[in-house]
Amino acid sequence: MPTVEGLYACEEGLKQSNLKGIDQVNHYCIEHQLDGATGINRLLDQLEPGGPKGQVQVGYVATLQLLALYKREGSNWVIDDRKLGVYLQLLANIQRPVVVYLSADHFDSQGPLVDGLLEDPRNLMLLRDGKPAMANYFGYRIVPYTLQPDDTIAVNHYRYTALKHVIKRLGQLPKAVQDRIIAVTLPGELHQMFTDFESGTGRYQDIRVTDYSTASVAGFRRWLAEKYGNLQKFNAHHGSHFARFDDVPAPSKDIHQEPLTSFFEHYDAFADGTLPIAGWLWDPQQRIKQLDLYIDGSRVGPVPRGLNRLDVYRALADVTTPNVGYRYDLDVSRLTSGQHLAQIVASDGPRPYLLGQVPFAVKHADNKRFLLTSPDGLKNVNSIGGLSGVKTSMDLPKAGTTVYFNPLARDWNQYRGWQVRRFMDRLYQVGREAGLPAHKIYSHQILPGVNSSWNPQLFAVEQSLEKNTPWKAGINLYGGATNSDWVRTFLSQRQLTDYGVPEFNPQQWKRPGVHLEAMRSHYLAGARFISPYYLSAVPDRYRGNIQHGVNAMELRADNPKDGSDQFYQAIRQFAEY
Repeated sequence: MPTVEGLYACEEGLKQSNLKGIDQVNHYCIEHQLDGATGINRLLDQLEPGGPKGQVQVGYVATLQLLALYKREGSNWVIDDRKLGVYLQLLANIQRPVVVYLSADHFDSQGPLVDGLLEDPRNLMLLRDGKPAMANYFGYRIVPYTLQPDDTIAVNHYRYTALKHVIKRLGQLPKAVQDRIIAVTLPGELHQMFTDFESGTGRYQDIRVTDYSTASVAGFRRWLAEKYGNLQKFNAHHGSHFARFDDVPAPSKDIHQEPLTSFFEHYDAFADGTLPIAGWLWDPQQRIKQLDLYIDGSRVGPVPRGLNRLDVYRALADVTTPNVGYRYDLDVSRLTSGQHLAQIVASDGPRPYLLGQVPFAVKHADNKRFLLTSPDGLKNVNSIGGLSGVKTSMDLPKAGTTVYFNPLARDWNQYRGWQVRRFMDRLYQVGREAGLPAHKIYSHQILPGVNSSWNPQLFAVEQSLEKNTPWKAGINLYGGATNSDWVRTFLSQRQLTDYGVPEFNPQQWKRPGVHLEAMRSHYLAGARFISPYYLSAVPDRYRGNIQHGVNAMELRADNPKDGSDQFYQAIRQFAEY
């Protein structure tokens, strides 16, 4: 089910020489009630000639941005049924399976309504300074809409109203068209926001996250009261002396950079007591059987490996897979205040090899005594340099990192994750009440944990990926994550079956067959659909000369960037099944 760009690019509009941009073409086509089915059918027929058939069929993803549906009518904002009508017409005119993607996240940022929504801070997630976490993604505007589910908030009113209206109209389509809709994904990648959105997914220094809006902070205090039951239990757990829950701060100040009124204000990438011990290992001869983490010379446990490190794959010519990452998220809350040493030890059977080591320190709020002595590490370990062909690097944490453990920061991160889950719950509820069948509702979620160099707390999505969600799991996979033992374990542990992959691209070019292997792996794992990213029905003359990481993934027989030509041919081959 490839994601398709150019749903409204009708043939008649593309022939109009006076229309200078694709937006003008789209407007022309919508005004004349014409859709892009002809061009899209042409693209899909090249992947699977003769129409959908067999065990593997080619369909497409039809994206509909809910806020972009609105137009001004007098002093009101109303849904533009002409635009929606063309979208629904497209579903009828393309005789293939379709994933209806109803976008309502931070990428739903186009159209005149959005400019008005930006004027009211209640509609937005805010950084600590009270400003919204506005961003651009390769030139595309990102708007951090609130995760508060309140129906009276303007952006939610418009999102919920559009969702209900679209679902109603989908239910009025002929049965044959409805039967072709195999999934409806909601609402896009839903998560907390952060600064440097385009390239800051792996940021651990000077992080700035959401949501510090008035409503969110007040909600945090209510959440604490419900979690702990009463203030006495809260204070006992945290070693605090707050007189009221209203006095409890939302942690936001980095102790390394500014004075604190109390230690409970402290917040940085490690304040919740999680210290990532991470790096990468290239072992082409597969000599190393296991990685283990040692702290101060004592074994803690095995280190998960095989995680996605597309950056290493790009940088080193002889690394032929992105799945070279390793990572262990160490809970330091049980360690004593003082200096510690983390060591990653590899074994090829009987012999241990030191992969990397890093000193770090821990400081608890209630500990007056801080041990300055350097701890002993594991002795008599071979150098990894003794194994030819092996390349490795430990990236996290930075040597000398001090973790100031604030138990309230752990609560804050859990609350931020709860906000993501609660808003997805609300969208699911709205969809079901509007008549959307439960078996067709999938999420469209990001999976930060598969990328070992990323900072998952920036996103706070873990609770939306648990096994007890009422919707079916939809997870976006790029790079090595498209064929990953780590992902297979993730799905198995959460008992996620009949899942979907709303965005899918291996982004690889060094080894033949990798794309077909990745698609087969999800077929065998029980995926309902995968959505290769992406096909475009927009002619080159409307795109300009801008090149970036997104359009490198356009699936074309003549696009070698990121192995897109190989992926294109593999889809054609896979569709023959």
